[in-house]
Amino acid sequence: MTNAQAKPTPEDASKDAFFARIAEISQEMIQVHGKDFAMGTLVLAARWIASDKMGGPTAPH
Repeated sequence: MTNAQAKPTPEDASKDAFFARIAEISQEMIQVHGKDFAMGTLVLAARWIASDKMGGPTAPH
């Protein structure tokens, strides 16, 4: 494994941090309201993002 493969890029590190935050929030939602609520919330959020209802500028890909 090369150093480039071993060390994540700043973008990868940022994405990993967001995944960790989403996992933490998901666990909290499951503990308080159950799996169905947590899954429904995440699905609705994904649909909202996909339909461009977030508002504001979009990040470059």
